[in-house]
Amino acid sequence: MATRDIIIRPLHQYFKRSAISITAPPFPNINFQSFSISAASHHSNLASLFQRYGFSPSQLPDFLRKNEFLLDSSPSEVEKSFEILLSMKPSQDFIVSTISSCPRVLELEFLKKWQKGFLQLQICNITTKAVKNVLQVAKKMGLSPDDVLECILYLKDLGISEGTIIRILEEEPMILASKRDEIMEKVKFLMGIGVRKKEIDRIICLFPGILGYGVENRLKPLFDEFDDLGFSLSEVKREVLRDPVVLELENGELTRCMELLRSLKCRMAIKERIFRSGEFRAGYEVKLRISCLREHGLTYRDAFGVLWKEPRVILYEIGEIEKKIEFLLQKMRFDLQCLVEVPEYLGLNLDKQIVPRFKVIDYLRANGGLGDEVRLRNLVKLSRLKFYNMYVKPYPELEKVYGRFSGEDQVRSRHPVGMWKLFRPQQYLESKEVAKNIE
Repeated sequence: MATRDIIIRPLHQYFKRSAISITAPPFPNINFQSFSISAASHHSNLASLFQRYGFSPSQLPDFLRKNEFLLDSSPSEVEKSFEILLSMKPSQDFIVSTISSCPRVLELEFLKKWQKGFLQLQICNITTKAVKNVLQVAKKMGLSPDDVLECILYLKDLGISEGTIIRILEEEPMILASKRDEIMEKVKFLMGIGVRKKEIDRIICLFPGILGYGVENRLKPLFDEFDDLGFSLSEVKREVLRDPVVLELENGELTRCMELLRSLKCRMAIKERIFRSGEFRAGYEVKLRISCLREHGLTYRDAFGVLWKEPRVILYEIGEIEKKIEFLLQKMRFDLQCLVEVPEYLGLNLDKQIVPRFKVIDYLRANGGLGDEVRLRNLVKLSRLKFYNMYVKPYPELEKVYGRFSGEDQVRSRHPVGMWKLFRPQQYLESKEVAKNIE
């Protein structure tokens, strides 16, 4: 049956029932079958082209469906776009990540313009991430190479080095769409707190995010909070120069951290170590650990509770805390919520205390040596000697696994044997006169 008959017949049947006669207009002789075959062939050519440049076959159907503009371009045009991208940064990962995050960069005219544009920027050793971000921002914000060049030249006029500019393009590329006054406002603010012009480059390099902050709604309220907490401007400036990322603090965040520190109930030795670099730094260290715990899934309230109950966590580096959490979840198979119940876990040494105890328990579990399942509380809170007597001593084969009280690893005295003799008071011979006086 012809395609024309398939389309017209329902209309004829309708008007026949309605007692109305019409004459069907002539349809052009369109070969729908050849048209669909051609579209499928075009789609297949594009898919094979994308696979050749690193895209996985599983993600292509959904990608091409969401980006139908690619079907308007011939495979040869799309391939030219790929070649231009490769000339910018010869890396398959660069192509896949750039196109996946912003498919519109494949437009051929846009890439031709930017192939010359990057030469105008005159930035040596520009990184893959920076090139990717410039292309994405330029496409989304409609920026030309001249617009980007103007922004970069202005940054150089402010004394910003080329290395810092690359960092800005990597971490804060939206600055390319900012006005000059907005950039100058942040520079003036830093100079207003006593930062010298030659130090501004280092601050922006270490924390490019400051260029994205508003002065009135973010930076000034933050410094007002520092003042309310009793920190002088010179003290704040010293901390900003030491680690500019402290400016990432949210308004009110440092206040809550300081309240936690001032309410700690722990040994004086631990508290002295926490405050050894000053109150400001101690509060910021608390903030870093709160953020670490929150990133792993704890609520704000629970994270504060863990640090308040176990202040030793503040003394551990972030990397060490993350290792302990990973070991808890991956190896020990405990839930993250166990940290709220047993925060002491994060205060123990991973290699010297946690790992040896877990090896003992894991061995006993595998060999049927455990009557009841050992909870994290029992594993952590038992003293070394009690843990040894309960789980290691009855099983001689575990002596080397635990190693704390076994064989050659006996607990050593603080002083060598016989050291006490050196502390005996010196004795003198008694003369007749001394003996008479004693009597």
